[in-house]
Amino acid sequence: MPLLNSPNHFLASLSAQDSELLYPHLKSEQFPQGNVLYGAEDTIERVYFPHTGVISLVVGLTTGQFVEAGMLGRNSVIGAAAPLDGAIALNRAIAQVGSAGMAAETAVLKRLVKESETLRTALVRNDQSASAQTLQVAACNALHELEERLSRWLLQTRDLLRSDTLPLTQEFLSQMLGVQRSSVTLVARKLQEAGLINYRRGRIHVLDVEGLQDSCCECYGAINAHFQRLIGWSPDGKASERKAD
Repeated sequence: MPLLNSPNHFLASLSAQDSELLYPHLKSEQFPQGNVLYGAEDTIERVYFPHTGVISLVVGLTTGQFVEAGMLGRNSVIGAAAPLDGAIALNRAIAQVGSAGMAAETAVLKRLVKESETLRTALVRNDQSASAQTLQVAACNALHELEERLSRWLLQTRDLLRSDTLPLTQEFLSQMLGVQRSSVTLVARKLQEAGLINYRRGRIHVLDVEGLQDSCCECYGAINAHFQRLIGWSPDGKASERKAD
């Protein structure tokens, strides 16, 4: 089973048969920070399986602003709907943190899901988990305070990177959260004064994970619950590997 030890949860959780089916069609891919995998309304020609880094799903406004609707990485698939006749992108996918992984042509995956119902089911579940996250983030952006949202965002990024050091600028944070940079500066300073994070030279160091969890809203836990229920993934890696039936 060639993909059993893949850093990408989707690839590692495939059945032996689906792993053998997909493996020959995967190619290594690099996603430098700021790289756009696809834009809104683009035809998704390749599907991505990140090993590292963070890919943000963002929605653009006529003002030129972008607001993050979700983030994915080693836990999932970027463009999971494309082989399921959803090849037109609904948002932009951009590398928030430089990433590496594998990719496969959408046209090839469309053929493979016709050969394997279990592979199709796995892609459906990953698409559902991404959609569930998007809905949760929409509710979070509408109802929760910036401190809660920022804390949730930092925890999610930390989980995907498996690191307490996050290479993020306040400018980027403000863009993703859809607020003024000055607002992020004030909240980040509050978190720093509370001993939860340390910010210096474009890097945020998470100092107190439990403190950040207390500071964030319910959406952090809800998003993780969606991923665990639908695809068997949790940040601590203790969730059962859920294979398509």
